[in-house]
Amino acid sequence: MAKNFVAELQWRGMLHDAMPGTEEHLLTGMQTAYVGIDPTADSLHIGHLVSVMMLRHFQLAGHRPLALVGGATGMIGDPSGKSAERNLLDEPTLRHNEDAIKKQLSRFLEFESTSPNAAILVNNYDWMKDISFLGFIRDIGKHITVNYMMAKDSVKKRLSADAKEGMSFTEFTYQLVQGYDFLHLNREFNCTLQMGGSDQWGNITTGAELIRRIDAGKGYALTCPLITKADGTKFGKTESGNIWLDPARTSPYKFYQYWLNTSDEDAEKYIKIFTFLSKLEIDALVSEHKAAPHARALQRRLAEEVTLLVHGKGNLENAQKASAILFGKSTAEDLRQLDDQTFLDVFDGVPQAELTLEQLTTGLDMIAALAAQTGFLSSNGEARRELKQNSISVNKDKVNEEYRLTEKDLINGRFIVLQKGKRNYFVLSFR
Repeated sequence: MAKNFVAELQWRGMLHDAMPGTEEHLLTGMQTAYVGIDPTADSLHIGHLVSVMMLRHFQLAGHRPLALVGGATGMIGDPSGKSAERNLLDEPTLRHNEDAIKKQLSRFLEFESTSPNAAILVNNYDWMKDISFLGFIRDIGKHITVNYMMAKDSVKKRLSADAKEGMSFTEFTYQLVQGYDFLHLNREFNCTLQMGGSDQWGNITTGAELIRRIDAGKGYALTCPLITKADGTKFGKTESGNIWLDPARTSPYKFYQYWLNTSDEDAEKYIKIFTFLSKLEIDALVSEHKAAPHARALQRRLAEEVTLLVHGKGNLENAQKASAILFGKSTAEDLRQLDDQTFLDVFDGVPQAELTLEQLTTGLDMIAALAAQTGFLSSNGEARRELKQNSISVNKDKVNEEYRLTEKDLINGRFIVLQKGKRNYFVLSFR
C-alpha cells in the first residue's frame, strides 16, 4: 500500500491545488508522475528545489518519479520573452546540461535502483525533434479549441488591457506543447500525474485534457505554491544572482549562508519544504526556536540539512568552519584550509588593500601594515596603541609591534588577514 503522498505535501505546506480524485488515485498503488525542468543552464538553482523535493517525496511514498528535461523548449528559447538569460541551445550544449542536471538530481532521486519505482530522466527533445509543424497541428492542435486556450488565467493576464506587451504565437501555443509531453509520457510510461508550480496549472490541465480527448484516458494535475520570502523579495535570489546547486557557481559556504540568514518566519516555512525532517522533529525545533530566537536553532538546522543534502558532509563541515571564522573561535590553520573562492566569499565586504609581494621580501612592519600602507587604522599612533594593548592579530594569531609580515604569512600565496579585537577585519591582498 502506497503512503499518502498528498497528505505529506499538505502538512509541509507544499500543496497548492490538485485535480479532484488525485489523492484517491495515488492510494490505489504505485503511479508515475513527472515534473518539467528547464535545461538552459548546466545546473539547477534553489528555485528548482521545490519540484525536486516533490519528486523525492513521491518516490519515498512508493511511486515512480519522472524528471523531464525541456530540451525542445531550450532549443526554441523562452516563449515568454521575459528572461534575457535564456539563449537558444544547440544539441551538444543541451546534452551537456542534461547530464549535469541528472548528476544533481541523483542526490535526491534513486535512478539506478532495481526497484520498479526507480526514477527516470527523459528529454522532450527526443520525441519533439521529428514532429513536423503540420503534423502537430493536425494530430494535436485540432483537439483543443482556441476558446479553451483563451480561458486559461495565464493567457487572460497577457491579453488583458493592463498588459504592456501582447502574447506571441509561440507562447500562446506553449500549453499545447507541454500538454503533448503529458500525453506522450502517459502513453510511454503510463504517467498519470503532472506536477509543477501553481503558475503551471493551466498548462498541466491542458495535458490532462489532451489525454482525455485523444486517448479517452485519465490524467491528473497537482501543483505546489510559488515560494516567496516574508519581506517580499524573490526567493532564491541575492544581489549577485541565483543560488545554484553547482558548487562552482555558488560555493557551499555561500549556499550555507543563504539558508542561515533566512528570517524566523521563512525558516519555519522552509524547514518543512526543503528538508525531510519529520513533523515531530520540526515541531520540536520550532518550539526550541520560539523559546530562544537569538540562538537561531531553526536557521542552523535548515542550513545544515539543505547543505548536507545538496553538497554532502565534507562540504557542510567546511562551510560551518568557514562560517565560524568571522564570528566564532577559529585558528590560523582554519584560515589556511579555505580554498581561494571560499576565502573570498567569507571576506566578501571586508575592507581590503592591495600590496606587492616585494614588500614582504624584507618584511613589512606592523605599523605600516596597519596604518600607513593600508589605512586599516587611522594613524601610526593608533596602530602602536592597539599593538601594545595586544588587540591585533595576523591570521588569527596575536602579534606585537616587533612582528614583521613575510611570505610565510600568506594564505593561498595571496592573502593576509589583519584583525583588531574580535570583529574588525582587514584583508591584505598581494600581487
